[in-house]
Amino acid sequence: MQVLLFTILTLCALGVLSAVILYFVAQKFRVEEDPRIDEVEKMLPGANCGGCGFAGCRGMADALVKHDDISDLFCPVGGGDCMKAIAAYLGKAAAEKQPEVATVRCGGTCDKRPRTNEYNGAKSCAVAASLYVGETGCAYGCLGFGDCVAACAFDAIRMNPETGLPEVDPDKCTACGACVKACPKKVIELRKKWPKNRAVYVSCVSKDKGAVVMKACKAGCIGCGKCEKVCAFDAITVENNLAYIDPQKCKLCRKCVNECPTGAIKLVNMDPLPKEPKAPAAPKTEKPAAAKPEAPKATPKSEAPKAAPAAEKAPAAPKADKPAAEKPSKES
Repeated sequence: MQVLLFTILTLCALGVLSAVILYFVAQKFRVEEDPRIDEVEKMLPGANCGGCGFAGCRGMADALVKHDDISDLFCPVGGGDCMKAIAAYLGKAAAEKQPEVATVRCGGTCDKRPRTNEYNGAKSCAVAASLYVGETGCAYGCLGFGDCVAACAFDAIRMNPETGLPEVDPDKCTACGACVKACPKKVIELRKKWPKNRAVYVSCVSKDKGAVVMKACKAGCIGCGKCEKVCAFDAITVENNLAYIDPQKCKLCRKCVNECPTGAIKLVNMDPLPKEPKAPAAPKTEKPAAAKPEAPKATPKSEAPKAAPAAEKAPAAPKADKPAAEKPSKES
């Protein structure tokens, strides 16, 4: 009994001594934290999506407080209004950034991009992409297993069962970029968000040549360059057999949409321009053939002109009378 009591007392003494030591160590090496971090964290949306580049809103708040220049820091979920409020609280200047929206740049629907094989592995785009190119002949297109849907924390993406492609709800999308990181094929891009959710973009990322693209997908970009020629704002460039529309230069003139022969340029929430009727081809003017001399028509015998009378002989000149030979005179 005494041994048990002695053991308990010893353990209690060691516990109290350890607590005292830990207390003084914590006080000695205590790190003072700026109370503004808590206030800034409360002003952030609290999504903890990682779209700002930090693990969560706490890391973002800490960076906003400690950095003098916060122009490179932006919360895509809170947007410009949130960043202005935080900048005003901290007495700093926040850079304005245009709102963006996730855009799926793949038009290879089930009817445009036929399946050539069947995948029986794990239903994950990351797993499938590590094994082979996919179920179609296009090595750049969407795999359709929905990794982007699982990564979205705002329920802004869903898979369309008819097309086999993901669709983004622009009203729910916060441009956090989680779906962009989750897509192994890089077919999702953050693009400028236009008023009324309008958009013009090339729904293809294939860099194959035109003949290869058309065999794999009837809606792919063949890099013909027609769209680049009609763009008056230098917003379209063709590189590596692929056209790209710069959202910062594009003015939504829609001329490129009518020029695309495969329909790879998508037009969202806008009507296409009316196609100008083609001018009828001018009729070919044949050069007049050289006039051939007409053959004389045969005329009936009755109408045949009579043969011209023989040329009248000119009257013979009168013969000059030869002087008669003088007869010798008898007298001679």
